[in-house]
Amino acid sequence: MSNINLIDSFQEFKDFKNIDRPTVISVLEEVFRSMLRKKYGTDENCDVIVNPDNGDLEIWRTRKVMEDGFSEDDDLEIELAEVKQLDPDMEVGDDYIEQITLESFGRRAILAARQTLVSKVLELEKDEIFKKYKDRVGEIVTGEVYQVWKKETLVLDDEGNELMMPKTEQIPADYFKKGDSVRAVILKVDMVNATPKIIISRIAPEFLQRLFEIEVPEIFDGLITIKKIVREPGERAKVAVESYDDRIDPVGACVGMKGSRIHGIVRELKNENIDVINFTNNISLYITRALSPAKITSIKLDDETKHASVYLKPDQVSLAIGRGGHNIKLAGKLTGYEIDVYREAGEEDEDVDIEEFSDEIDSWIIDELKAIGCDTAKSVLALSVDELVKRTDLEEETIKEVMSILKSEFE
Repeated sequence: MSNINLIDSFQEFKDFKNIDRPTVISVLEEVFRSMLRKKYGTDENCDVIVNPDNGDLEIWRTRKVMEDGFSEDDDLEIELAEVKQLDPDMEVGDDYIEQITLESFGRRAILAARQTLVSKVLELEKDEIFKKYKDRVGEIVTGEVYQVWKKETLVLDDEGNELMMPKTEQIPADYFKKGDSVRAVILKVDMVNATPKIIISRIAPEFLQRLFEIEVPEIFDGLITIKKIVREPGERAKVAVESYDDRIDPVGACVGMKGSRIHGIVRELKNENIDVINFTNNISLYITRALSPAKITSIKLDDETKHASVYLKPDQVSLAIGRGGHNIKLAGKLTGYEIDVYREAGEEDEDVDIEEFSDEIDSWIIDELKAIGCDTAKSVLALSVDELVKRTDLEEETIKEVMSILKSEFE
């Protein structure tokens, strides 16, 4: 054959998705130069010519014509008698140029070269995938679920690259099956045994931030800045936002008309409750906003220890703490302050600290009630039996007995 067609000879060439054609061609040229060195001892007098448009490759070898008996290196020189049989017009001192055909290397050499090419291009492809995704850490990617295992889910992007989403990076309510479309943020990219390992996440704060950037044009355009995001994935999130333009209400822009902008985000996050808060450098006001929807009566700050004592009316305590303590926990993370909640009683209200019932109520029951913000008798009595059962680990009979003891105090 007069030339070597890359696509015909190396079928895998067509399957490499992440390597540009010139790179593959340069790799192939190096593979053939290696074959030339093995066969002829040198490739310095060989030209490897590649046509990137149609995948053709030609190899030409040049040797100097020498007088008979004067050739010192048959790889670089050819004697006159030998060359006359190939081209009668050749004379001493001429350059004899011959084309090297694929068949001349032999079947075993071609198979070895083919394998070398495939492995080299695979290496390059892995490097390209690594570099591509390393530069995209923090971006949202959409893929298709390919396989679901107990501890992780395999997702393929639109180019067929493998993305791993560990169970620990999934929202608790997430349920995937093969073929589902899934959105997540690229969390980290590592090289493991020369293979890129791309980890994606749906619980990272960056995922929520990117969703806001998609849904809220003012954030994407930089008119509104997200100062901080804290999350209890699938449960609750708090997002502090700030606008540098007084004409823009950052909270209103993020929520949208009748919640139109935030509803899509909430659905994506499996109904995660999202509080959007106007950021401020006034710590007292910031903590007040962070504890929303509870209404704060007063706050005492200790800036040295980063501690805040928050006083609320009795009916606001459970709101401040939130289901499972998520609200107060996230408010603390958002503001950087450790927050303690205290019930504020009016002068006309007589109340009794629940600790004073320790001779009638077991200490572990008292601790259970205090954990949900019920640190006085009236704060317990303000809640229904069903509500207390739901918020604590106490049995209904135990709660009824406790309430009976507390009621007797005020009779």
